[in-house]
Amino acid sequence: MILPGPLDTSVQAAAAALRRGDLLGLPTETVYGLAADADNDAAVAAIFAAKGRPSDHPLIVHVAEAEAIDHFAHSVPAWARALAQAFWPGPLTLILPRRADRAAAAAGGQASVGVRCPSHPVAQAVLRACAHPPAGERVVWGLAAPSANRFGRVSPTTAAHVRDELGDALLVLDGGACDVGIESTIIDCTRSVPVLLRPGAITRAQIEAVCGMAPRSPDEVAEGATPRASGTLESHYAPTARVRLMDAKALQTGLDLLGSDAAHLAIYARSPIKARSARVLVRRMPDDAGSTARQLFATLRALDAEEVKLIWIETPPDTPEWEGVRDRLRRAAS
Repeated sequence: MILPGPLDTSVQAAAAALRRGDLLGLPTETVYGLAADADNDAAVAAIFAAKGRPSDHPLIVHVAEAEAIDHFAHSVPAWARALAQAFWPGPLTLILPRRADRAAAAAGGQASVGVRCPSHPVAQAVLRACAHPPAGERVVWGLAAPSANRFGRVSPTTAAHVRDELGDALLVLDGGACDVGIESTIIDCTRSVPVLLRPGAITRAQIEAVCGMAPRSPDEVAEGATPRASGTLESHYAPTARVRLMDAKALQTGLDLLGSDAAHLAIYARSPIKARSARVLVRRMPDDAGSTARQLFATLRALDAEEVKLIWIETPPDTPEWEGVRDRLRRAAS
């Protein structure tokens, strides 16, 4: 159910539901999340059940402000605080050493916890209402909120996507379409150097400019084991249709070979593509990474709705600004 009425009223109703241990469809600037009180293990267990997600696959905890880091984490490096100061509120998740008595279920039982501060005004309003409740009500310090979809499937970027994915019984706040459109950049801050676990809208160069160190890849760092993190499985973000990545030449060659027999096929490409069959759906990919990220998951969902069997996608450029989009498409095609 999408909460009706004025935003202030809906935000207070949402915060009250979260304090009761209910789940909430929450808009953020990246994707819509399935939110619950991060310190309520029973509520967090309901997230895993609703998504069909393994309970050892950790969730990201969303907080209203950077000061809430210290409720969930200890031994926070100075360079990690600098990243929070530079990019929060915004699409950056920091993996930090977890306080032993906090968010154990949300962390998937790990000694680390992922924390981020979203910039979406509705998410901010809900988080602040949770952190500053009416007299006599308990404080909710943060919300565990993975994407509001079935595990491994395409993330939702509108309230309607959440309803279609998880049903109308779920409370959902409608914050419009997400501005970023792909999930947050994830940086492992449990080691002496930043380690990029998942690319996103915030690039490696931006991270290096703030903390003075280029983020490493997990296989470049010998110390310690890499923490498990959201959205890092080899196969993820997948529509029902089979996704294949290829360059524009291979894509056009494939269409030419199929000719007028091509059917149940969709094309998503930046380059001009010609299909001889009217049964092939051709969708234009934007020329810039930000616009592509913003529409990517909605496009995959729309093509699924057309009941195509195959989606051929032109591989995005191998440049820093496209890394997040390339990552999502590579996992969708795995």
